[in-house]
Amino acid sequence: MKIAFITYEGSVKYTAANGFDEIQDLLPFLQSKGIDIQYEIWDNPEVDWTVYDVALLRMPWDYHQKFDEFKSWLDRIESLGIKLLNDYQIVRWNIDKHYLQQIADAGYSVIPSVFLEKDWNGEVSSLFDMLNSGQIIVKPCVSGGSRNTIKLQKESAQEDATTIRELLANGAYLAQPFMKEINEGEWSFTFFNGSYSHTILKKPKAGDFRVQQFFGGTIERIDPEQAYIDKAASYLSAFAPKTLYARVDGLMVDGKFMLMELELVEPFLYLAYHPNAPENFYQALKTQIDELEREQR
Repeated sequence: MKIAFITYEGSVKYTAANGFDEIQDLLPFLQSKGIDIQYEIWDNPEVDWTVYDVALLRMPWDYHQKFDEFKSWLDRIESLGIKLLNDYQIVRWNIDKHYLQQIADAGYSVIPSVFLEKDWNGEVSSLFDMLNSGQIIVKPCVSGGSRNTIKLQKESAQEDATTIRELLANGAYLAQPFMKEINEGEWSFTFFNGSYSHTILKKPKAGDFRVQQFFGGTIERIDPEQAYIDKAASYLSAFAPKTLYARVDGLMVDGKFMLMELELVEPFLYLAYHPNAPENFYQALKTQIDELEREQR
């Protein structure tokens, strides 16, 4: 079973921790376990995809900047009969943040969201009332790494209107209330084949709201109560039950978990923050490979 470890041609923005570099060490780790796997840049025109049985999405981190090309690539490798991890249906659903509305409509706790479709020309000031907040976050429905994510203040809404309309000329966005709980940290629960692996807490640097390391955010491992793990798992059971990897991101609001995003396409998995995490990932991948081989017999 030959596997393509899907990455991109771009700079790496995460640093190693605890003796494990997820960017550099995961592939050799899997190869050392006997997995027939090698790096491939997803949009490299020289790749012969016909030699692969499986494409493992790990770091196609520029897909949102080449969105139409990425969708065409998905169509192409699917037409070749290549298994995608996570699968095509899940990836296509998850690459656009409109999926959050489906989760909210099903009664699950989600950060309140107002979707602004391409070329929206409503009153920016109305968003603050709709979200009952004096500060809001506006971000693209197709994005990653907080790209084009901005924080707006109600008192300067008119001045920001031009910026918002310029952004919306290029695609749909969503607006959410700024949640003060972000200062206490964003919880990321990681699961492999639906089984819980580990949790990390990401905090923004003072004066910022973005938790990514490359914006100065910090990361620490935490051990949540089982009730919180079960809550995070409930989102996957309902909406992504067969995912090889999944990260459930959210905040604790009044002691209850509230979803920010399900990360099912190309999330950083923070494998360095739990000693068993790389092995957990390998075992989950091996299970999927074994199942695929049985299907092909």
